Amino acid sequence: MKLYNSVGPNPKVVRMFMAECGLEMDRQDLDLMGGENRREEFVSKNPTGTSPALELDDGTILSEITAICEYLAEKDGGSSLIGDTPEQRAETRMWSRRIDLGILETMTNGFRYSEGLPIFQDRLTTIPHAADDLKGIAQEKLTWLDGQIAGKQFVCGDRFSLADVLLFCFLEFGSQVGQPLNEDNKNIMAWYERVGSRPSAAA
Repeated sequence: MKLYNSVGPNPKVVRMFMAECGLEMDRQDLDLMGGENRREEFVSKNPTGTSPALELDDGTILSEITAICEYLAEKDGGSSLIGDTPEQRAETRMWSRRIDLGILETMTNGFRYSEGLPIFQDRLTTIPHAADDLKGIAQEKLTWLDGQIAGKQFVCGDRFSLADVLLFCFLEFGSQVGQPLNEDNKNIMAWYERVGSRPSAAA
């Protein structure tokens, strides 16, 4: 297998997940700023032109970070990062979905429509006047999540999961692009420090 890698929070999710699982594979770094991901050579393999992408041994290409992570977990014989039981897997997917839609998507688009506008305005439809509202929604959802994880080590209780990997990688990204952590969210702040101390956080 080969991982098409690049800068950005999405590829980091897969790298961090792999590090937690002890997985290694060949990587090919894409120059996003130079538009390598939008050239025919890559788009013919991954029509969305997104990074990361996972090329399987038979040439099949998987994209979308949750799909890649779940595939790697199953291929590796199962991973507690998704869950060891149907109940745990459902819990992981529930929280991953909530985090993805409520926080990651709004945070990312808030960036694309403001600080990232010079990069994205010629690549996709942007809505600059929505940027502040999207960032605000992300912060509202984070404050809600802060209450939900009170008394917990991780998003799914004592069990570190894909939901934690997703949230950490994007909060780290947000802090670098004008969307810092709200220090009033004490539970999130403590959680962020716990996750950031894991060796995989440097992946």
